[in-house]
Amino acid sequence: MKIYDHCWLSFFKKEFETCITCKAHNRNKSSLPLFRLQNLLESDDKDEECLTSTNQYPKEAVRIRQNSTRSSRSSDSSRSSRKSFKLDVRLEEDVTKSVRGKNGTFVNPWSTWKMPTYRNAVKWALTEKNNSNIPSSKEELDRELPVIEPYFVQHPELTGKTKNGIRITWLGHASVMVEMDDLVFLTDPIFSQRASPFNFAGPKRFRGPPCAIDQLPKIDAVVISHTHYDHLDYNTVLGLNARFGTELRWFVPLGLLNWMQSCGCENVIELDWWEQNCVPGHDEVTFVFTPCQHWCKRTPFDDNKVLWGSWSVLGPSNRFYFAGDTAYCAAFEQIGKRFGPFDVAAIPIGAYEPRWFMKNQHVDPEEAVKIHTDIRAKKSVAIHWGTFALANEFYLEPPVKLKEALERYGLTSEDFLVMNHGESRLLNKYDENPFE
Repeated sequence: MKIYDHCWLSFFKKEFETCITCKAHNRNKSSLPLFRLQNLLESDDKDEECLTSTNQYPKEAVRIRQNSTRSSRSSDSSRSSRKSFKLDVRLEEDVTKSVRGKNGTFVNPWSTWKMPTYRNAVKWALTEKNNSNIPSSKEELDRELPVIEPYFVQHPELTGKTKNGIRITWLGHASVMVEMDDLVFLTDPIFSQRASPFNFAGPKRFRGPPCAIDQLPKIDAVVISHTHYDHLDYNTVLGLNARFGTELRWFVPLGLLNWMQSCGCENVIELDWWEQNCVPGHDEVTFVFTPCQHWCKRTPFDDNKVLWGSWSVLGPSNRFYFAGDTAYCAAFEQIGKRFGPFDVAAIPIGAYEPRWFMKNQHVDPEEAVKIHTDIRAKKSVAIHWGTFALANEFYLEPPVKLKEALERYGLTSEDFLVMNHGESRLLNKYDENPFE
């Protein structure tokens, strides 16, 4: 029997609640606003799409996809623009395409993949010790994992002033605000206290978000890697859409368009692996949906009906890579060969113990360093740690293990950065004050 996402597993591990089973889910359907979306999740995508092929491979193309919106109204914010970025000749090679199984759901194409099972989830819950040891003292947490107010809360006028560099602000977990090439975008934003369909149960943050949605500067785009609750948060989607409306472009995996539209989002671009698009008015920056090894699930009925992946954002001055949530696989060498070197990458380092259960879906710190080298990142930023307790490792262990792995690979902490919640770093070839 297949299981739910690792947020559900963590909830099961900590509280042994029967809501982990399908039966409990069915009993609580009335309390879950997301269940009303099930028909949309299970339905075929009826929307017409306009598909333009560019930069053809011999056997595969990087494509530009334009999704039609729910509304029949046409506006600049809901229309896709043809990008002008030219991909290099190294793209004239085969790529690993997304794969669907016999039932139409997506499957991982690598031999390193094995779908987690309910039986193994029970084994994890009953036999493995939870070593996370989150302090109950706020003072201790503030000392060990400080949350600082992002610079833009007091000085929003400084947003986007990066002097041709790239500024990264860590907002906790896998949420990063990226400023590069006159664009500001978010990765997998979550501003809720729980990564769960419930507001009363499920993994709860032990470090809160460093700012609120209404304190964000103008955001041009959001990239979503997959549908697990700690990466796709219903209330955050509603909040961002209410704040920015059709001026905010959502880049999402194949299969998620209907769900996004049911949340009221109109400016949504749905992509398959190796497809690309851009933000209207910013044709010089290309968003490419690239592979990784993971899976998708939000309800008992939607196993892998949505694709998962990573994001390569390619601009004239900077290149950024967002790994999303992933195990280690062969995809990263392909991405590095085609789009590297990257100026900055955001790579997960947490939620990896026990390895016998997590290895197929989450990298550990050493594998994070392998990704860093595979994609040829000049700098990387550690994400997916220090926010939710989703696995069994000590809550402060990931940075320690990362430092040890960097030393083994001949790298330093300046090559792979560990940041505070809310901290910003300007990373480029110029050693200048980013706020002057």
